[in-house]
Amino acid sequence: MATVRRDAKPEHPVVVHLRERRAASAQLRVADAITKFAGSMSFVYLHVVAFAIWMTLAEKSPWPTLTLVVSLEAIFLSTFVMIGQNRAAAFQQAKADHDFVEQETELKTNTQITRQIHALTTELARRAAETP
Repeated sequence: MATVRRDAKPEHPVVVHLRERRAASAQLRVADAITKFAGSMSFVYLHVVAFAIWMTLAEKSPWPTLTLVVSLEAIFLSTFVMIGQNRAAAFQQAKADHDFVEQETELKTNTQITRQIHALTTELARRAAETP
């Protein structure tokens, strides 16, 4: 059964569960915040300004240090990209598992209803045939 948020949009139970689990962990909240910021245009603008200032004003020969900083940043950002991919994969797997269980339950219910309808129809046909 889907949960309904304040804005009246139903949410998949897996979404609700994963959001609650992530909110309970400080480490996951930090990773989410970094990933959210690193994937934004604000991050790009900040870097454009910071690197422009660095290259023009901060040092006479900024390239060696700038190369080191950019390389280290790329290493950490790639880790956060992988964290995001792992989170997306875990969500998809949990959702698929949940949907499978729900579909199997629905199939069993529909099969039972179909059998009951068949039994009732058979009984009605039998009674109709007996009536003079």
